[in-house]
Amino acid sequence: MTLKTTPAILMVPGLRDHVAEHWQTLLQQKLPNAASVPPLEHDKLSCAARVAALDAALAKIDGPVILVAHSAGVMITVHWAQQHRRKIHGALLAAPADLETPLPPGYPAFEALAGNGWHPIPRTPLPFPSMVGASRNDPLARFERVEAMAKDWGSSLVDLGEVGHLNPAAGFGEWPMAQRLIHELV
Repeated sequence: MTLKTTPAILMVPGLRDHVAEHWQTLLQQKLPNAASVPPLEHDKLSCAARVAALDAALAKIDGPVILVAHSAGVMITVHWAQQHRRKIHGALLAAPADLETPLPPGYPAFEALAGNGWHPIPRTPLPFPSMVGASRNDPLARFERVEAMAKDWGSSLVDLGEVGHLNPAAGFGEWPMAQRLIHELV
């Protein structure tokens, strides 16, 4: 398949939205065709509000799109895919947070996530090509759980090694591999 235009890149951040030193923010600044789902003003823990924000951001983009999601942004993406039929060129789903398992202190409580529509995690195949980047030592998701999600979603699995949650706390500002993986989706 030959594309007439380069796909737009849409960043789908997690529940902490935009962090200046996060690899998604830094990558967006480097790519001329990149945008991000804007932070929510209200209902910040609502899965439905997050899915609606993703859909609204997609509505502003004409042509092919590659989604680049991280953490709970992966869950926003898979929930969105269950409800909408817009054609997506591909998705990089990095370090998904397992929101069906209690998260470490400092993150939303299991009950709060359940009450805001995050459970269950959709496990049906995604209607677009995707790859899941999984960390071997992510405090927000065991590798085996992420591996099972990738299989259920029909995604290729990329073993990232021990990269923690692939965020600034784990030492990731820049993440050069993201550009290589996005290029594979083009």
